[in-house]
Amino acid sequence: MLNAEGFTDVQYVKLENPSPNSAIASGNADISMDAVWGFMSRIDAGDPVTILAGVHLGCYQLIGSDKIKTVRDLKGKTVPVFKLGDPNHLFLSSIAAYVGLDPRKDINWITRSPTESVQLLAKGQVDAYMAFPPEPQEMKAKGIGHVIVNTGIDKPWAQYYCCVAAARRAFVQSYPVATKRALRALLKAADLCNQYPERAAQLLIEKKFASRYDYALQALRDVPYNAWRTYDPDNTLRFYSVRLHELGMIKSTPQKLIAEGTDWRFLNELKRELKA
Repeated sequence: MLNAEGFTDVQYVKLENPSPNSAIASGNADISMDAVWGFMSRIDAGDPVTILAGVHLGCYQLIGSDKIKTVRDLKGKTVPVFKLGDPNHLFLSSIAAYVGLDPRKDINWITRSPTESVQLLAKGQVDAYMAFPPEPQEMKAKGIGHVIVNTGIDKPWAQYYCCVAAARRAFVQSYPVATKRALRALLKAADLCNQYPERAAQLLIEKKFASRYDYALQALRDVPYNAWRTYDPDNTLRFYSVRLHELGMIKSTPQKLIAEGTDWRFLNELKRELKA
């Protein structure tokens, strides 16, 4: 898609942690997709990040042990995350706060890699894990835990973006034409995932981004990739920033985050140009 938009020199940045937002914030990458909470925390910290569009929702699933039936059951329980302050930690904290828990006091957080976290849940050594594709699909196939929250279908989470496109602020300001073309490539790729999941899954295997075709295909079918046209990304930032602000995890108000960290010009133009 990037080649089709005229980009002839595309370089991919190897990440030291699972979240691309650090590469954007540090200036090591120009544009990428990541969970909205990670980019929100970067903007709150003053990093030069600009969110350009919501892309899809529904990729995260909270998987619990037999002891966990609802989110409120997480009180006093142990949950692994890659690190405190990462997107998984911020997201689950906002979910816990929404149902009346104080995640700073009520949940015992431990830091583990995603692979270790799945293994610990399988052994019953932790109580829940916020899984990201293809982890939910693999865990279901292996009978590891059960779904507590499916953000693709459970409200209110199914009404807000989880993953957004963002770029380095200087890139957006200096190269608006390139920014629009790169964003168009990302959104057209989302359309491809929605319309031709089998083809997209095969590409993931061929490019070695996934190891199991069946897990990749199920993940693509589970995630609503057609949502970038229909939902308001402002609403997503308002909804989650209120929760995280109340918890003291970010200092910025929703208005400040939107004013300083978003630019919807390109998205609005592409919605008109890429009509379904």
